[in-house]
Amino acid sequence: MTNPTVENLVIIGSGPAGYTAAIYAGRANLKPVVFEGFQAGGLPGGQLMTTTEVENFPGFPAGITGPELMDKMKAQAERWGAELYTEDVISVDLSQRPFTVRSEEREFKTHSIIIATGATAKRLGLPSEHTFWSRGISACAICDGATPIFHGAELAVIGAGDSAAEEAIYLTKYGSKVNLLVRSEKMRASKAMQDRVLTNPKITVHWNTEAVDIYGNGHMEGVKVRNTKTGEESLLHAKGLFYAIGHKPNTSLFEGQIQLDEVGYIVTKPGSPETSVEGVYAAGDVQDHEYRQAITAAGSGCAAAMLAERWLSVNGLVEEYKQAPHTPDNELEHEESAKTVAPVEFDINTTRHQGGFALRKLFHDSDRLIVVKYVSPGCGPCHTLKPILNKVVDEFDGKIHFVEIDIDKDRDIAENAGVTGTPTVQFFKDKELLQEVKGVKQKSQYRQLIETNI
Repeated sequence: MTNPTVENLVIIGSGPAGYTAAIYAGRANLKPVVFEGFQAGGLPGGQLMTTTEVENFPGFPAGITGPELMDKMKAQAERWGAELYTEDVISVDLSQRPFTVRSEEREFKTHSIIIATGATAKRLGLPSEHTFWSRGISACAICDGATPIFHGAELAVIGAGDSAAEEAIYLTKYGSKVNLLVRSEKMRASKAMQDRVLTNPKITVHWNTEAVDIYGNGHMEGVKVRNTKTGEESLLHAKGLFYAIGHKPNTSLFEGQIQLDEVGYIVTKPGSPETSVEGVYAAGDVQDHEYRQAITAAGSGCAAAMLAERWLSVNGLVEEYKQAPHTPDNELEHEESAKTVAPVEFDINTTRHQGGFALRKLFHDSDRLIVVKYVSPGCGPCHTLKPILNKVVDEFDGKIHFVEIDIDKDRDIAENAGVTGTPTVQFFKDKELLQEVKGVKQKSQYRQLIETNI
């Protein structure tokens, strides 16, 4: 587990801040180690992994999806020699030098650290929130909006910022009506996003309205709401409720070791990513509760890497590495390296398949374990899961059948399977559902499930 060498730089987190820091540090021949994160605090790639169109990042006049933008940044970091691990950091020791950074699988000693752990979407803590989570309530419209139960249904979004506006607009693709619940008399969203919301005939804005609880029988049927001015309560029919109510910084690892403000953001020197600990820098949303933009996060990641390099040089700690001609074989390799399914006729002897036709054939005719992955358009977690699950499927080539289902194209399949969000992986054998796994899990968990049921 222990790496005996001392690294130049460890970057904790990914997203625009972490990946940009990795690019600059890599180009400076520092060979940075990057813990992309896994589940703690969100997905590798950060909040943009749950965003559809990014229209304001320079260089993409036609716009680009959040997952695509993060994929490009990740590829660029790998090109310059960054060593990426799709793991959560479980502990950081800043009390002695070199610093120590640990995950479940490895430990690094390092002279400097860049913290880019970002922020996590908040929950409301409604009385019935736990009961209806993934049964109507979601914090990611991009991930779950295409779920069959939401098609043609009334939906609701809570929030007043750009994220809430974006989610409301996105959900109009699927729902018959979208109710946007705003606690005050105005939105915080940008003027452009407000205009899109207010002119969309499928969106109704409920001003001075807050959620009190959820009601339903098994699955959500609606929201109990309260008028913030009059106190009057009423019932709002909705089959889905999507949170877009802000974020909290992912700084629990650093409590008591580094200066935080009253709400938990890392305090940095004015105009600088420097923290209260020399050699430790903070970039992105973990220290920025004002702008919270991809471009400002990327800029702070650049500044952090440049200052880290400068500090290492001044203190005579730099060990330069020559650029490797290849990228490391890490957990999340580029999607292009994963096997793809060629558009050929159905062949039951092959391992990989796509679409409802293939699943129906395999369900009735296959004597192998069938692994079914349900995805949706623009789903960031689906994007994250793809290379992880591809590696596992490769290990069992010829022993299992693997089918990918786009729930937007095969709605009936997803509905019959009871899929309530993406990604979802189901395991079938002899026409029987053996196991269902929601979200993104460690590679070892999928491997174990296959080995147990093969």
